[in-house]
Amino acid sequence: MSARRTAIFLALVLLGVTASVLSYATTPGSVGYLVAYAVVVGLAWRSAVRRSRPDRGPGLLVAAAITLWMTGDLIEAVQYYFFTVPPVGPSDVCWLGGYPLLAVALVQMARRRAPGQLRGAVLDGATLTMAAAMLSWQFLISPLLATGESLASSVVPALYPVADVVLLAGVLIIALSPGGRGRPTQYLFGGVTVYLAVDLGYNLLPYVVSYDLVARLGPLVLAGNGLLVAALLHPASTELLRPGARLRTLHAARVLFLGCALMTAPTLAILRSDVGGTEVAALAATAACAAFILARFTAAVREQERTQAQLAYQAHHDPLTGLANRSVLTDRLGEAATPVAVLYLDLDGFKQVNDRLGHEAGDAVLQAVAARLSAAVRRTDLVSRLGGDEFVLLCPGATEADAIELADRVLRDVAEPVPYRGEQLRVGVSIGIASLTGADGADDPAGVVPSALLRSADSAMYDAKRLGRGNWVLAGA
Repeated sequence: MSARRTAIFLALVLLGVTASVLSYATTPGSVGYLVAYAVVVGLAWRSAVRRSRPDRGPGLLVAAAITLWMTGDLIEAVQYYFFTVPPVGPSDVCWLGGYPLLAVALVQMARRRAPGQLRGAVLDGATLTMAAAMLSWQFLISPLLATGESLASSVVPALYPVADVVLLAGVLIIALSPGGRGRPTQYLFGGVTVYLAVDLGYNLLPYVVSYDLVARLGPLVLAGNGLLVAALLHPASTELLRPGARLRTLHAARVLFLGCALMTAPTLAILRSDVGGTEVAALAATAACAAFILARFTAAVREQERTQAQLAYQAHHDPLTGLANRSVLTDRLGEAATPVAVLYLDLDGFKQVNDRLGHEAGDAVLQAVAARLSAAVRRTDLVSRLGGDEFVLLCPGATEADAIELADRVLRDVAEPVPYRGEQLRVGVSIGIASLTGADGADDPAGVVPSALLRSADSAMYDAKRLGRGNWVLAGA
């Protein structure tokens, strides 16, 4: 299915879900609502089963969670029309059973999206989850357990905030870890947010509005399920299970949330007692200490990030010219697709400059040549220095004619004199050109590029050397 048709299909699914939710607002357990629910469940299972075996796990867990929630709604609808809906019943078993399944699915996605990079996300997520658990106990769970009703009527409702905390832990691990942040991930976050908002509304809104109005929030869970299915069916849904971009900086909002989490316990402890001047001063001192600790923590992390960035740059760039090094060239060659061209360059007369004026003059020439090569190529091209006075230009999407035009331009630019301490240093360049097009007959062009293409360009460069200073030779010509 094309991306456009898939987008239209997802829009229709979400529209149907919205209409069903609105219909439920007037007729609980309406047929349209249950049919829409069944469609969403079917799509969830279809999406999970159609994936390759290693990728099925999270999708199957999501589909199972949605199925349990639909079963709970179906049981409630049967009770509503034919029996009496009890305060606590089989529906609660189904509804509560879906939360841990979805949480495990989220954790599995996070492990696939950020292999070996979850330690920070798990620690920060645990900190925020612990703060949420304390707030949930203080304002949601403890009041429900203190109602004095029967064990089932008090414990089962209290299990929903516990399930929310478990679900929050799962989504925080994804939110705080590396990975893509495209539409599928946004739909995933949106679906979980709907679940948490509905449950929070169930627990808090009865204090301000009648329960009849609060009960109308339940069908919104189907909207959350629709968002989950939209995430699974999206054309870019592979980002949910594939490693994405690494988080390079510690976001200020993350530090702020951690600070609020650290202040949760002392704030609750003071609120439980009579608040006086001593308590307020203690809270202010605790907040100041937390701020100082977080500031020190942030400074240490920033320094570590700068060091890692510097090491990463040094591992992939030539220290003198700042150009990409051989390892980067090899990686880019392995990823190249036809058409592609490689220009292998070796400077003419560079040894004479070094012998007459020393290595500082030679370094000045290399830096000037690197700057001229970078200015001559396109943004999509790669300029690399292999060592000494050898450079390679990798030009993805370039034809043989494009490579020849670039070689002529490079010959002219490099031949321009390089000012150095009142002198005009002159060097030339010999260029070997090798290109590969889709018409070369290679079934796997990318497999040919790293070895044969670079070797052909190198050989052509030596042919150009034998012709004299300032020439280019096309490999195979």
